[in-house]
Amino acid sequence: MTQLGLIGLGKMGGNMRDRVRAAGIEVVGYDRNPDVSDVATVEELVSSLAAPRTVWVMVPAGEITSSVVADLAERLEPGDLVIDGGNSRFTEDERHAAMLDERGIRFLDVGVSGGIWGLENGYGLMVGGDEADVERTMPIFDALRPDGPREEGFVHAGGVGAGHYVKMVHNGIEYGLMQAYAEGFELLEASPIVSNVPGSFKAWQRGTVIRSWLLDLMVRALDADDDLSDIEGYVDDSGEGRWTVEEAIANAVPLPVISAALFARFESRQDDSPAMKAVAALRNQFGGHAVKPAE
Repeated sequence: MTQLGLIGLGKMGGNMRDRVRAAGIEVVGYDRNPDVSDVATVEELVSSLAAPRTVWVMVPAGEITSSVVADLAERLEPGDLVIDGGNSRFTEDERHAAMLDERGIRFLDVGVSGGIWGLENGYGLMVGGDEADVERTMPIFDALRPDGPREEGFVHAGGVGAGHYVKMVHNGIEYGLMQAYAEGFELLEASPIVSNVPGSFKAWQRGTVIRSWLLDLMVRALDADDDLSDIEGYVDDSGEGRWTVEEAIANAVPLPVISAALFARFESRQDDSPAMKAVAALRNQFGGHAVKPAE
């Protein structure tokens, strides 16, 4: 029987456990929150699985992921497999893979898309690593991915790091798409002749060239708050957009849309943009254009 150890049972990890279990695969989950954890410790998780084990790490990227992988390197045995399914930077994958390889432990990196809707709809999976390790783990990937042709929700993108690289670019594209919808919303709201902005977005859901799942989510948000007045215009970023732009610079690939979307997020965090202050001051200096006094 296929088994899976899953470390990290947050918004995505918990739903992933449920989806994999629904496919008939035994899942042993661990989380620091005892209310959702199946076992009390990582040691207990490892001992609950039959060798060769597969342990999926679904925790925040960065130091937390690195510490969990390092801990597993001490606990697992040769032939076991570690999967990093978080949003790690692809450059970390080679380091993690090398550390585990010293102990005979295999490694895959997996970009996972689907958010809180993955339990119902399935998760888009982008995998990096050796073909044999991918084939070994395919029952789990098939349980997680959306229904339908495998190639429409799953890709073995290349060697170690390729999965997270593809997910990085995916998220960069996501930045650009969201920014385009957001700018369209702002223009419609500003128009003196458009009185039904939510209905306009809803009308785009069928038959138009800009229909998408993100558009459906925008409509859902407008159904709950038709002018988004309950939401503050502050947008964080989890890193992938920055890494995408850095890779574009390193490879001399122009990404004007994705770059602009990233910078727009930075601007959203400023109560009063210093750059816009400078633009206003310059317009006043060269053209005598009016400036709005600070309150």
